[in-house]
Amino acid sequence: MVIMRITVTRIVFCLAALVTLNGCAGSVKYPSYYTFNLPAPPDPPAAETAHANLAIREFRAPAYLRQGAIVYRKSPEQIGFYAYHRWAMDPRDFVTNAIIERLRASGTFAHVQSYDGSRDVDYVLSGRLEKLEELDYQGGVKVQVAMSAEITSIATGKPVWSNEVSETGDVDKHDVPAVVSEMNHTMERAIAKLVTPVSAQIAAPSPK
Repeated sequence: MVIMRITVTRIVFCLAALVTLNGCAGSVKYPSYYTFNLPAPPDPPAAETAHANLAIREFRAPAYLRQGAIVYRKSPEQIGFYAYHRWAMDPRDFVTNAIIERLRASGTFAHVQSYDGSRDVDYVLSGRLEKLEELDYQGGVKVQVAMSAEITSIATGKPVWSNEVSETGDVDKHDVPAVVSEMNHTMERAIAKLVTPVSAQIAAPSPK
């Protein structure tokens, strides 16, 4: 009888442990991943006078923007990270690719490509994603996107163009999907303002 009681006690204990483990497994949280969804740029115009080739380096960014988590600020000095809300791709890669597409569509250059170290181009664009974050300290919830860029002539090694922009947007409701949606709109405006002056300031060199 004693042995039977011990066996029954062990069975009950094991069943309780299994129920506890199943309960824990059911409460496991998995990250949600987000990306940008900007409108496709228009087809480039026929630019018969465009002869310059442009290469674009991967954009740089502060270390805290490269960790993958979506960033928020409770004050100018305090940075926080959403533990379960992350970017599906490195924001630097997204911005770099978006800038390439926009400048291809502008028709300002004969060819626009990612920078691969080759000097067989006329200009190189280097840029930095300065801010991509939610702001919770300016009254209501906002987002901010800031970036800068510079174009250098390969022939002279000197800058021929530079620009920097900072855009903010209001978030209607305080949840992460709404924040990301507004980041998408704000990113679109920032990229457009960053690259639009290029065509007005870059003089295409004569064909080689």
